[in-house]
Amino acid sequence: MALGLVRQMMDLFNVYCDESCHLENDGETAMTLGAVWCPASRAKQSAADLRDLKAGHGMGRSFETKWTKVSPAGYHFYEAVIDYFFNQPDLHFRALVAHHKSRLRHDQFGQTHDTWYYKMYFQLLSVILDPTSRYAIYLDIKDTRSVSKLRKLGEVLCNNMYDFDRQIIARVQAVRSHEVEHVQLADLLTGIVSAANRKSAESTAKNQLISRVRERSGYDLTRTTLLREDKVNIFRWDPQQVAP
Repeated sequence: MALGLVRQMMDLFNVYCDESCHLENDGETAMTLGAVWCPASRAKQSAADLRDLKAGHGMGRSFETKWTKVSPAGYHFYEAVIDYFFNQPDLHFRALVAHHKSRLRHDQFGQTHDTWYYKMYFQLLSVILDPTSRYAIYLDIKDTRSVSKLRKLGEVLCNNMYDFDRQIIARVQAVRSHEVEHVQLADLLTGIVSAANRKSAESTAKNQLISRVRERSGYDLTRTTLLREDKVNIFRWDPQQVAP
């Protein structure tokens, strides 16, 4: 069987990414990168289910689910989204939490903040990516640099997986979060993990959601989980100390 045909027959997974506190000088103590993934064959149905949840809670199907929008009035909707995620075996989440951003010394490692950012993204996704499957990776459009960042991220991922013909990583594409339910889910879960690690949830509703995810996952969200944990997988990264 031709290699190209074999590649086409491989299982395709969609990976939806989001990030929190990723800028170099934003004054935050930790950056969190998050990714939700599922079989591409299940993405359409789970997106429809998530829109149904919105409608069922009076939010409107076009409402954008976001961590920053969590409030007491909408708590039961967000709780329902969290429970939906945990009740669906095809949905998975991984987060990388890079602590102590103020301690980063890029010059001592011969890198820029952007280079470090791509390294962290590879650390996030390397556990998800399996060379026997294919992946379409979607990231929210954040700023005018999104296109160049996506191109560079695709190069880094493919080079590290020796995927020079782009057969494992089928695409790395920018999307608008308000149009993609799973990116919104990634935003919510990433925001929860980020707030848990920065101890910065500013409302009772947000603290309740953090507690809900801790309860459903069995993890406190601040420590590294087992590598093979595939429902809520957390990796805590701390900067290496370099002697002066």
